[in-house]
Amino acid sequence: MAHRSEIKIDIELDENRVPEALQWTAKDGGVEEEQTKALLLSVWDHKAKESLRIDLWTKDMPVDEMKVFFHQTLVSMSDTFYRATQDEKMSATMKDFCDYFAEKLDLKQE
Repeated sequence: MAHRSEIKIDIELDENRVPEALQWTAKDGGVEEEQTKALLLSVWDHKAKESLRIDLWTKDMPVDEMKVFFHQTLVSMSDTFYRATQDEKMSATMKDFCDYFAEKLDLKQE
């Protein structure tokens, strides 16, 4: 029997269907009802050959944190792109953009 794993996302909405609270659980990863203020989820529809996304953030997500979140997500995507394709040239180009993005937003890299 194959092992199955579940990732669960709970979204609490206000009367206008705007997220007020986000929680996620990934028991195999040791995460149980962890609060978060933003999430970006992409899935690949292989039949339509297109990506589908869910982008959510709570109304109290600070803009300065959103900028850092996007920067870190872009850096992670560069790393993932390299692991998936072994394309060093494009990965380096993506990292250059990440540096440019951080510079333009005055983000300090830690």
